[in-house]
Amino acid sequence: MNKARHHIWLFLLLVASMAHAQWFPDVQRKGDIYGGWGWNRAAYTNSDIHFHGDDYDFTLNDVHAKDRQTPFKAETYFGLKTVTIPQTNIKLGYFINDHLAITLGVDHMKYVMVQYQTVAFEGSIDDTTYMNMVSDNQVTLTPRFLTYEHTDGLNYLLSEIEYYAGIREGRFFDLNVYGGFGIGAIMPKSNVKLMGYPRNDAFHLAGFGTNVKAGIEFLFGNHFYVRGEAKAGYINMPSIVTRMASIDDRASQQFGFAAVNMMIGFNIPTSKQQRISNENPIPSSN
Repeated sequence: MNKARHHIWLFLLLVASMAHAQWFPDVQRKGDIYGGWGWNRAAYTNSDIHFHGDDYDFTLNDVHAKDRQTPFKAETYFGLKTVTIPQTNIKLGYFINDHLAITLGVDHMKYVMVQYQTVAFEGSIDDTTYMNMVSDNQVTLTPRFLTYEHTDGLNYLLSEIEYYAGIREGRFFDLNVYGGFGIGAIMPKSNVKLMGYPRNDAFHLAGFGTNVKAGIEFLFGNHFYVRGEAKAGYINMPSIVTRMASIDDRASQQFGFAAVNMMIGFNIPTSKQQRISNENPIPSSN
């Protein structure tokens, strides 16, 4: 009964909002500052990974990988010491005019090579113990041969340009859509253990990325928002540290990615201009 009553109240709230709303309003956001925190799920295209060092030089072809989202627990997702463990997003933006915003942010994704897959192998390894794991130009990626993850994480430090358009302006919230593109640096903390060498896990600048995106925004009272967006992009990492930074061993790869992000955040109007909807209810369009 309580659940049904909750749904009824939610339905009435939506009806009331639509009854006092305007279609396709002109957004007025110039000077607004906003920021937010959110979470993501990501998927990656298969990629070739090239490894090279003093005693090996080989490529693993068409390697499959996936993300690793942390199971939801409130104490993990909202704890001060654990809030960065899940796949997260952080953003700060500024509206240079009513429709255009520029942003700075970090997409903290995670990339995990799938273990025990068999892939094509090209190249050579001086150590016969590991070269003998290659059969018919193929190798199975066992933990003994290779573990390979960017899990703390695949950090995309980016700047974006976003364009906003209004869909509905209502009494309780405004509905906007936006799109944009971005570019930035990739700074992973890569967890790599290769052919018996000591595990490496260190932050380093490995390459760059670029992306396009589209999303929807619910703006409440011009001060709080909830957003959902879809993003697709390209990552190129020509210098991935696979052993200690003092050793020349490196890996390189490039791949595409797709992500779905959900964010909550604040919006601070800094302009003296105020929307009419904040001062007076909008009359019904009917």
